[in-house]
Amino acid sequence: MMRQYELVERVKRYNPHADEALLNRAYVYAMKAHGTQTRASGDPYMSHPLEVAAILTDLKLDEATIVAAVLHDTIEDTDATKEEIATLFGPQISELVDGLTKIKKLDLVSKKAAQAENLRKLLLAIADDVRVLLVKLADRLHNMRTLHYVPPEKRTRIAEETLDIYAPLAGRMGMQDMREELEDLAFRHFMPEAHATITARLDELGRKAGPVIEEIERELESKLAAFGLKADVSGRLKRPYSVWKKMERKSVSFEQLSDIIGFRIIVATVADCYAVLGIVHTTWPTVPGRFKDYISTPKQNDYRSLHTTVVGPGRQRVELQIRTEDMDNIAEFGIAAHALYKDGRANDRSALSRESRAYNWLRRTIETLAEGDSPEEFLEHTKLELFHDQVFCFTPKGRLIALPRGATPIDFAYAVHTDVGNTAVGCKVNGRMVPLLSELQNGDEVEIVRSPGQSPPAAWESIAITGKARAAIRRATRTAVRNQYAGLGRRIIERAFERAGKLFSEDKLKAAVPRLARTSLDDVLASVGRGEIFSGDVVKAVYPDFKEGQAAGSAPDPKAGGWFGMKKGGGLVFRVPDGKQEAQLPSIPIRGLNGDLPVHFAPDGGAVPGDRIVGILTPGKGITIYPIQSPALMAFDDQPERWLDVRWDIEEDHRQRFPAQINVTAINEPGTLAQIAAVIGENDGNIDSITVIGRSPDFRDLKIDLEVWDLKHLNAIISQLRTKTIVSQVERVNG
Repeated sequence: MMRQYELVERVKRYNPHADEALLNRAYVYAMKAHGTQTRASGDPYMSHPLEVAAILTDLKLDEATIVAAVLHDTIEDTDATKEEIATLFGPQISELVDGLTKIKKLDLVSKKAAQAENLRKLLLAIADDVRVLLVKLADRLHNMRTLHYVPPEKRTRIAEETLDIYAPLAGRMGMQDMREELEDLAFRHFMPEAHATITARLDELGRKAGPVIEEIERELESKLAAFGLKADVSGRLKRPYSVWKKMERKSVSFEQLSDIIGFRIIVATVADCYAVLGIVHTTWPTVPGRFKDYISTPKQNDYRSLHTTVVGPGRQRVELQIRTEDMDNIAEFGIAAHALYKDGRANDRSALSRESRAYNWLRRTIETLAEGDSPEEFLEHTKLELFHDQVFCFTPKGRLIALPRGATPIDFAYAVHTDVGNTAVGCKVNGRMVPLLSELQNGDEVEIVRSPGQSPPAAWESIAITGKARAAIRRATRTAVRNQYAGLGRRIIERAFERAGKLFSEDKLKAAVPRLARTSLDDVLASVGRGEIFSGDVVKAVYPDFKEGQAAGSAPDPKAGGWFGMKKGGGLVFRVPDGKQEAQLPSIPIRGLNGDLPVHFAPDGGAVPGDRIVGILTPGKGITIYPIQSPALMAFDDQPERWLDVRWDIEEDHRQRFPAQINVTAINEPGTLAQIAAVIGENDGNIDSITVIGRSPDFRDLKIDLEVWDLKHLNAIISQLRTKTIVSQVERVNG
């Protein structure tokens, strides 16, 4: 365990003016508070906060952050209080410790809604001071280093949480080394077999490739020195988790990966970076499509570097990263590399935002908390933002838009502004019209074509990549559906007032909104359209003295007439595949109700030509024909011997009608049934029976048995019914 003087020495090594007394006071206070507590390993508990502090001294953070690391478990695990810490160490440190205490209570691997809400709390806790996140990441890193002492079931949960949340957050803060170590430690415990296999292969490759790496390092250094450039060249194998992710993403084997070895070239200036690039590209052939300039266009986590791949010495594919020493520090330490905690500006958010694009991303993510419609949507948005690499595109005016890799013009439109996305109807990429589902590439100039009356189709949600676009599409879809229900509700209410002999007035209805337990007129209209409020209740809310009678929406007697019927029948022909097509199945002609083997249709829903169908054989009763999508077929999953592969064999000269069934939800008012019957009749459908299966003062749910020619005919009838204002919903029944 680190001694008191060792902690002070570590801090003073990079900050000679550190408050030694403050560090000593924190060490003694934490030591007394934790007392005889021990960790799962059996070590004194105090060893953990000291190791966390040691990790942060490697990042050269300010003394307040180091003290907060030493004290970070005292409020949670001892009798210490926030007030006591504020008195002894000041309000800044007490706020840091309190933020860490709140984060410790979160369980980020849980049911989706709970996980989402806890992620909200995590980001809110770090919103005001990013040092809370830095301490938490160091805390998680030490816990992962000692995870083998934890019970296996808990070990897996913590490893999954690290891969899902903390490693990506470290990456987004630009702390690449910490991210890689967190990923590999979590990978070892979450997928031990995959980790062991890839690690063994990398060790074997390292033994074989060691001399090759040294040779390439020497040749690169000598080649650059010949042009007067002093460079530090180092090569290394990629990390196991990085290799596994690439194998999984590209669906390739270990042997098929060609860039497991990477080289880093550190030079003095930005100009030297581009000079090195020119020398490398004129000396060795480049691999097309593998050059990326993150110096002129940095990543959102502040990462800056030139990436290229060449066929280098020994015909080896060599992946190169070219950067300055400052860029290398930021690539390793990320947001902690900024001199924000060393000159008294730790709480200067404007200074931080100027220096750190990573912190800007964090602030924007926090702002989405106010936009999210649900914790699940926020979780989706944040995880998408955490995990995706980026492409950089431009608006016609030159504005840079950073998007996840694989993003479409739909994502681009919503990144510009929600209104641009909602009204998008097309796009031009580099001056050419392209589909909205096209994948954008680095450097594309994207122009969105808009139409003021447009609203986004719900199908866009499955096309969009970014959480922001998906959430906006969902909101717009819900708004459109709500408007449809509100329009339907308005018609229902107007007719209810008319039947009651009362004057409909929006002003009077607005005054009655509280009596209907709603917050706005639109809420009332939409609730009536959805069937959540009866129109008679709305009339009563506006006219409390109104006595509801038959005219106000009471249910008619279903036996009062208006029913249609006919006897089913007709010749049906089905065949199984003959012997030439499948030798195992004999040719059995199956004829209709009057044939050798009786054929029946599924009792609920029937089947029509155009459906893919299945026959179920019942000994002594014949064959029952089901559409392939019928949920009733699940009952026969364990009886494969009863299944027959039947097909339609309809002769065009002998057209016949076939049974189908639909459910219709329609407004309850005089003439509704007649309008529905008229639509079916006008479209050449034949009604066999109509049954009321549900009723309310405003709606009727009808089950209608039809006879139609084929699936196209049935779909045409359903489409026509959906156009009627009296009809709320029409669905085919697949029994």
